[in-house]
Formats: sequence, C-alpha cells, structure tokens
Amino acid sequence: QVQLVESGGGLVQEGGSLRLSCAAAGSFVKINTMNWYRQAPGKQRELVAEISKDGSTNYEEFVKGRFSIARANAENMWFLQMNSLKPKDSAVYYCGADIFAFHGTFYTARFWGQGTQVTVSS
Repeated sequence: QVQLVESGGGLVQEGGSLRLSCAAAGSFVKINTMNWYRQAPGKQRELVAEISKDGSTNYEEFVKGRFSIARANAENMWFLQMNSLKPKDSAVYYCGADIFAFHGTFYTARFWGQGTQVTVSS
C-alpha cells in the first residue's frame, strides 16, 4: 500500500513563508508527477503546482513568483516553498502523486496526502 505523509503547515503572518513537505511510503515502482493542491472552505480543490519526473514544473498563475515546487527523488519526497504568503492562500494543502505500483498487476494511480492546514493572518 502507498501512503503520502505531509508536514509543514501552520499559522503565519501575511508576507511570511512556509515550507510543506510530502513523503511517499510503502511499496511502489516509481513516482511520476508530483503535485500540490489546495482547498479553501466552500471552494473546490485546485491545483497549485506540479513537477514531472524529469523536473519540469507548472504553476498556477496565482502562485507564480511566490511558490516553488521541488522534488528529491532519492528520498521519494517533494516540497512546496511558499513565500510572500497572503490571507487568500489560507487553505488545506494536499500533496498528490501519480504512482506506478504493483499489486498483483502493474497499475498507475493518483494518491493523496491527508492534508495540512495553512493559515495566513493579515
């Protein structure tokens, strides 16, 4: 079974920084795309940033220039560095990954972390 474990959320003042981490654990063959989503109360979950297995990145417009995604393949980890945080960045942040695994047969599936709360005060 595959599990994603997040850490690093918390409360920060406007303009501050936080770094989120996500670690994949369990039995799998490889991790393809890694990403970060967020969901604010009353809103749908939205993509924040993603990074492919070759290191190419994609950011949503609302975080460009402020957030940075990175991955550490050897440790099966990825990170979201969040700078210049704004109150509207407050949300539960989820890490996700498309993982290639074997369980009787080979398959690829999207796995999710449990979510970590980020709150930015004004």
